[in-house]
Amino acid sequence: METIRKINDTLAIAGQISLDQLSPLAEEGFCSILNVRSPEEAGFLAIEATQARAMGLVYVHCPFKTEALSEEILLQTFKQINDLPKPLLVHCDTGIRAALIILIYITMQQGATVKQAIYQAEQLGLIPFLAPKPS
Repeated sequence: METIRKINDTLAIAGQISLDQLSPLAEEGFCSILNVRSPEEAGFLAIEATQARAMGLVYVHCPFKTEALSEEILLQTFKQINDLPKPLLVHCDTGIRAALIILIYITMQQGATVKQAIYQAEQLGLIPFLAPKPS
């Protein structure tokens, strides 16, 4: 069973959740799921949306790949985060993209610009292809 990590009272992250986790998520009070996985990824569960909605969860699929990260994708994803009922679970395959998106979101909520927030994520190594090179 995938570990769900609560970031605060309204946001949580995880890697790919199982269909068996949907009912417990709803019972724990989660209102929404935001899936940032691309459908072509191995292990993508096409039935997840239908199953989540059957459990009373609001489900949004907003895929992105880390290597294609852009300000437009971030703003589109943040709009979903803002609009979805809370508590919200953001998930991907391993949890790294979910952590990345939430880190940037929270950093911007604290007053950083998109570029500053992306830079912070780069410094933490969450954007591997842009991570600081060892000296």
